[in-house]
Amino acid sequence: MIKLKDIEDFGFLTVEVDKDIDLVAEIKKMCTDKNAVIMGHYYQTGDIQDIAHFIGDSLALAQEAAKTTADIILFSGVHFMAETAKILCPEKKVLLPDMKAGCSLADSCPPEEFKKFRELYPERTVISYVNTTAEIKALTDIICTSSNALQIVNSLPENEKIIFAPDRNLGNYIKSQTERDIIIWDGACHVHEEFSLERILEIKKDNPDAKIIAHPECQKPVLLVSDFIGSTAALLKYVQNDKENKYIVATESGILHQMIKACPDKTFIAAPPKDSTCGCNDCNFMKLNTIEKIYKALKYEQPELLMDEDIRKKAEIPIRKMLQISFKLGL
Repeated sequence: MIKLKDIEDFGFLTVEVDKDIDLVAEIKKMCTDKNAVIMGHYYQTGDIQDIAHFIGDSLALAQEAAKTTADIILFSGVHFMAETAKILCPEKKVLLPDMKAGCSLADSCPPEEFKKFRELYPERTVISYVNTTAEIKALTDIICTSSNALQIVNSLPENEKIIFAPDRNLGNYIKSQTERDIIIWDGACHVHEEFSLERILEIKKDNPDAKIIAHPECQKPVLLVSDFIGSTAALLKYVQNDKENKYIVATESGILHQMIKACPDKTFIAAPPKDSTCGCNDCNFMKLNTIEKIYKALKYEQPELLMDEDIRKKAEIPIRKMLQISFKLGL
């Protein structure tokens, strides 16, 4: 018998799985039988990316969630991503294999503190990164992702004053590119904060033919030495279209799975963090999801993400604005 307490205590179902079961085959069968879709972020492990019906970055996943005809959305990512799916699809059942798959960036912006911060600047338009809780989205005017942040800001009148939350690195990058009047919340992603400029330059010295490509959530020194800066999806597109053959990749290492699949003849080197014996920088939260947890979540349709309806309705408004602007701009 499955008890809700099992989920509350551990964040995922604690029932045992028969070791003889072909988990991938069973997952595919359940998706068909239950009209379920698996959405996975680029930062998931390769085996999860390979069974997902749709793989993408935050913008693409939000766009896909908004139009899916599935009855069940299993989100293999982190909590705010599953929340976004529920906000856009309140009538659908949204499952998250591990409820403890959170986000350090989202956690860096507590709703009560941000509400007080916003009240200090009532004349400013609030643009929040999608990497936030539903409560923060409910306090926001327009949501953005790293794929469309520049375009969202540039879509506003030039004299419009802005609050950007919560990522200071992305916010400062946008500010440097647009020269807009932007006040930035002081939050950050633990993965992108931890890249070591010194170790990246050491790798570059040993691989002078390699290009450095980085996510705009990285700190400014890393961005300054980068040959290309872009969202996860933009980084993937760049290596597919670029003529060079070797890249040092400064973002979560999960994206390398798609890069290698798309460009098997090219070489990709994961940029290392400051304090690590391995050569990659993983998001501990993203990696909480496993094939076994996905199997159990689909079988028992738990853990299910539920949300206060008032917060959901308020959070939907800025997400829909983002989707409308992105559609108009062809993003």
